[in-house]
Amino acid sequence: MPRARATTTIRQTAASPEEEYGSGCLSDFIVIPFSVIVVSCLLAVLAMQTSPAINIPKPTAGLSPIFTAEIQYWGENIIYWANAANLDPNLVATIMQIESCGDPRATSSAGALGLFQVMPFHFQITDNPYNPEVNAKRGLAYLKRALETANGNTRLALAGYNGGIGLIERAEWAWPAETKRYVQLGEPIYSAARSGSSSNTAVQNWYVRYGASLCRQASQRLGLRQ
Repeated sequence: MPRARATTTIRQTAASPEEEYGSGCLSDFIVIPFSVIVVSCLLAVLAMQTSPAINIPKPTAGLSPIFTAEIQYWGENIIYWANAANLDPNLVATIMQIESCGDPRATSSAGALGLFQVMPFHFQITDNPYNPEVNAKRGLAYLKRALETANGNTRLALAGYNGGIGLIERAEWAWPAETKRYVQLGEPIYSAARSGSSSNTAVQNWYVRYGASLCRQASQRLGLRQ
């Protein structure tokens, strides 16, 4: 989303706020054999946590298979959000791929938040920016505005989402370098997804150049394994 624009960062709708767990200590008067049992149990739990059973999401019907597993994780949500906003699910997935790689807690150095990297000023005072539903609502409302301003031209809409809707009226040579890169990476991804291509070359190009660490973070957050 535009760093200087009115954009939103979105969090996954299916995700609930992370729970916090308190900790306690056993009494000093507990006998040693019992403490040994407790330690053994804790070690067993730790062992199970270090090698969890991982289910890689399968492509959701209606969503291109070229997107990474982190985006497929949100597949049903993406289709629901896209339909609610009257947008193409593959365009929505393209935005999420580039903005957060599906990490609902993603936060940029510019202050953009959540799945769709929405800027704080797009939220209402009562909004939770990291709530996936809220983040999607604010982010996709901005994307729709950009698309309408661009008269349906998705290339210009991508530029507007990244750099601000005002850029849509400018010549491309006047776009910021970040916006040019954003469009050069995003347009091929969306084009491949929309055409029904099974080749993920465009996604891989983005992943190798910019997305590897972002997707690793998202994968850990979502409990997936690359």
